[in-house]
Amino acid sequence: MAGKLTAAAVKSLVAKGKPGATADGGGLYLRVTAPGMGKWTLRYMLGGKAREMGLGSLADVSLAEARIKAEEQRPLLRAGTDPIKAKAEAAEQAAREAALATTFEEAARMVVKERQPGWRNPKHGTQWLATLSAYAFPVIGKRPVAAVNTDDVLAVLRPIWQRVPETASRVRGRIEAVLDASRAKGWRTGENPARWKGHMAELLPPPRKVRAVAHHPALPFERVPAFLKALGKHEGAGALALRFAILTAARTGEVRKATWREVDLDNAIWTVPGNRMKAGKLHRVPLAPEVVALLKAHKPKEVEPGAFVFPTVTGKAPSDMTLSAVVRRMNEPAEGASPDAPPAWCDLECRAVVPHGFRSTFKAWTLARAFPDHLSERALAHTDKDKVRAAYARGDLLEERRPMMEAWAKYCLAAAASVADLATEKAKRKASA
Repeated sequence: MAGKLTAAAVKSLVAKGKPGATADGGGLYLRVTAPGMGKWTLRYMLGGKAREMGLGSLADVSLAEARIKAEEQRPLLRAGTDPIKAKAEAAEQAAREAALATTFEEAARMVVKERQPGWRNPKHGTQWLATLSAYAFPVIGKRPVAAVNTDDVLAVLRPIWQRVPETASRVRGRIEAVLDASRAKGWRTGENPARWKGHMAELLPPPRKVRAVAHHPALPFERVPAFLKALGKHEGAGALALRFAILTAARTGEVRKATWREVDLDNAIWTVPGNRMKAGKLHRVPLAPEVVALLKAHKPKEVEPGAFVFPTVTGKAPSDMTLSAVVRRMNEPAEGASPDAPPAWCDLECRAVVPHGFRSTFKAWTLARAFPDHLSERALAHTDKDKVRAAYARGDLLEERRPMMEAWAKYCLAAAASVADLATEKAKRKASA
């Protein structure tokens, strides 16, 4: 199609800036609005009515590109289809496809980012993402936000509704807010499956009437490497025992009374006899190379087989208070700190963590890393409540658990000083004393 305009003519018309439309032929027009400003439009008749479709601004579309864009619409016109309507339908389809591709986690992060400027306290955004990361993302984070339904919301809430009712209630409200915002953006339709009144209220007991199950404050697993780095600055049996307990996900009672007779450094196995286990059954723990290095650096040259691994100065097993005292010292407020400031090492509810809580931290990490649940349960020496399954699962899956425990140790020590570094530093301090 031969056009009436040239690139030079277009440049001249726009430079003059006289408002008006100049035809190029075939319904294509250059519409100048002001000096240096113009746009391309396609004028056509359809059903006896004149219409005009925008093809882009002059800054973005050249004369040649405008002609191509106009030509692309002509098959639609010959078929009796309105290009403007077709463009709108294509945009709606693209929006629907985008909604299907947007995950709940992506939607949640967008909502937090958009709401952040309106929150008085910047920590609100951090708290939102912390609770959703801990409880919602592992369950529905990868699910398209358009597909989140009542069963999905219940899958997030039921495991925590009685255990941490206050936190669970916040999680529900935040899920509801994310889904409401997603509907406003056109990413989903229909009722909000996380709404309380008339929906979740019929499926879950009111949070205020739920008696919370006591649980130990646990550090979010994302902060464990930093915690171990800080722990490396503390000396003594308590600090070493705590480090060992975290890396093995063992109960503090099992760690405190551990003896060298139970430890096989050559095969990297710690065998806890049944009489020291909560379930009364022997429990074997695969030791990661980092844990073996810790024990080798700590083990005296001469030691009686029955001696405790982490003895006090009198040779006795450390008390539970010894490990707790280490965490309390780490949580002592810095000089000049606000009395209202949360502890340096706390859980999502701003409660100071305790040694036993690191078992929950380990469990959360295994879930986030998609390790099989039965392996993490074995590592924690939990009793299988399914009697039939327990009857058939008689092996302790020691070697199957080993890669998981090695990955946990590597993760924990990613930002911490190495055991060798700690041993070297300790030796230097002794020599200079």
